[in-house]
Amino acid sequence: MVEFRGIAINYGTQQVLENVTLRVNAGERVGIVGPNGAGKSTLFQLITGSRQPDKGEVVLEGRPTVGYVRQHLAPAHDDETLLEYAMRGVPRLHDLEAEIHALQAALETAGENRDRLLRELGGRQTEFEHLGGYDLEARVKTALGGLGFSNDDMQKPFRVFSGGWQMRAELTRVLASIPGLLLLDEPSNYLDLPAVEWLQRFLKSYEGTLLLISHDRYLLRSLTDITVEIDACTATRYNGPLDFYLRERDLRTEQLVQAKANVDRERERLQRFVDRFKATATKAAQAASRVKQIERLEDIRLPKRSQAAAHLRIAPPPHCGAEVVRLENAAFSYDGSRNIFEHLDLSLGRGDKLAIVGYNGMGKTTLLRLIAGTRAPTTGTATLGHHVQPGYLSQEFAETIPPEITVLEAAKRAAPNLPERDLRTQLGSFGFGADDLIKPTGVLSGGEKIRLAFLRLFLAPPNLLILDEPTTHLDLEGRAALERALSTYPGTVCIVSHDVEFVRAVATTILEITPGATRFFHGNYDYYREKTREKEVQESRSSGVQNGEASSPRSKNQSSSSPPSAISSKDLRRAKAALREKHLPAIRKVRARVEELENEITKLEAKERELAAELAAPPEGYDYAAASKSLHAARHQLHVLALEWEERSTALSGLEKKLAEEEQLLELA
Repeated sequence: MVEFRGIAINYGTQQVLENVTLRVNAGERVGIVGPNGAGKSTLFQLITGSRQPDKGEVVLEGRPTVGYVRQHLAPAHDDETLLEYAMRGVPRLHDLEAEIHALQAALETAGENRDRLLRELGGRQTEFEHLGGYDLEARVKTALGGLGFSNDDMQKPFRVFSGGWQMRAELTRVLASIPGLLLLDEPSNYLDLPAVEWLQRFLKSYEGTLLLISHDRYLLRSLTDITVEIDACTATRYNGPLDFYLRERDLRTEQLVQAKANVDRERERLQRFVDRFKATATKAAQAASRVKQIERLEDIRLPKRSQAAAHLRIAPPPHCGAEVVRLENAAFSYDGSRNIFEHLDLSLGRGDKLAIVGYNGMGKTTLLRLIAGTRAPTTGTATLGHHVQPGYLSQEFAETIPPEITVLEAAKRAAPNLPERDLRTQLGSFGFGADDLIKPTGVLSGGEKIRLAFLRLFLAPPNLLILDEPTTHLDLEGRAALERALSTYPGTVCIVSHDVEFVRAVATTILEITPGATRFFHGNYDYYREKTREKEVQESRSSGVQNGEASSPRSKNQSSSSPPSAISSKDLRRAKAALREKHLPAIRKVRARVEELENEITKLEAKERELAAELAAPPEGYDYAAASKSLHAARHQLHVLALEWEERSTALSGLEKKLAEEEQLLELA
């Protein structure tokens, strides 16, 4: 599908990629990971042709349609609605629709050309259908709704939406076009938790070739089965998902570190000989020989993450009272007429770790500001506890550091009384080396700015951490480090984040904000999702009863006010046996199909792994095209079987539950 052959890329004097040779086969789902600035997005620019390699070539086989969610938005027409913008993801459809209308109009007055016009119309309609034109609007509306847009938003001008919401619309444009090759560059950056989970479900059913640049471990774990690491100017392919990559990467890094140490020792030994004898006439030839040996030694580059490996450390919090913050009957409004939330009661105790979840626009950031004390509630009260020192990291916090000052100066301004030696030590613990200290903060990457912002925050240790999307610009290493630090932090933490794995690891309490309501869940994120799913099922059943889809267990002739009459134990046993005789044949039939599907899926997964391994290390004369076709067919069949397995498993659970409920009703009778 895509092959990079000996690629080299330079930005000025900085080398980004060197001799990169990599192949992505049709149907593969590839996660692309690596430090910020390593060149991940450059791969996408090479595929789309917006960047040409300085050396090497990129081969795109089969000319697939490419969908690319890029950092810069496509231009919007002046009065174009959100729906119209999102539907422009397949440019050919607009032309086809115009051609179809023109042919239909021509047919009304056609004479001897009628047969030719009919053939042309049929061809255009077939192409229109193939491109998904007839159900495009439905797909777009479904995608927009899943990403948090309301029905009223569909007809609003696209230009009135904020940058984050416009990026969601851009994502919808690309997804709705159903491309053969899908390139997603950090798609979760502008999404909230519900939208990230919707995106994950949507991409699960995507059948094309997926290349996903992301630091989001939830998406990488659930969507990709191949991992490519971009680091130290090269690309390394790992034939497995994220957790496989993490294990193999650490082993490979250990080997590289040891190999580099061996090479460095040999280079040092040879160089000592050269330095000692290069001016000695009798040893000059031997010294020259040693110089050639030094030149032939392999130049081993260590990954940046191993060179800048720094564990983010949080200073111990100063002591404070048992209750850290309390909100009573709090409400907030920006315009004085419409409350973002209201009647909110909240109490955080020392050591609590709260995550606030909900769609964007529900007031999550506003609530953080009330807790931090940077805003006051419109009505009600917000009170900090005894000796509580809040530390608030807003989404814009990193951008408030003056771009012209150095990294060291930025740290000094945050803690003017701290000795420079201590400041340098703290900066080192946050991954800033000696050369980094003289850099202007304006040239730092997003991840470096976030690390500097955290350092400034922790130089005056808080006991209440309030973090708004702290992982947005952090790579895998940074997210894992922050996650470990917060999980063991004894102070109080309040976070808003779109990173499912981060919230799952850190939060012990969840506050959900929905239109007109807030709900607390005294458990972690998995507990919260379990309870919300239960509520969704209950609401679905209630809706079914109201629509006549479920009948009352009482007899139609029985008065709702009269109690059911008791039955004997013997009659109860007979009734239960009759129930089982009625339900068990269907249960056994569905269970047998579920087990059959599980066996087929196991065999196909083994075949998929075998084909992927062959493609990764092909023998001489290997037929790539046939193997890729077989792999794609296996994955497609796996997807079909998985959908049927899910449907049958759900049906089996429903049948078993129905039998249990009817048995329970008999016992109650």
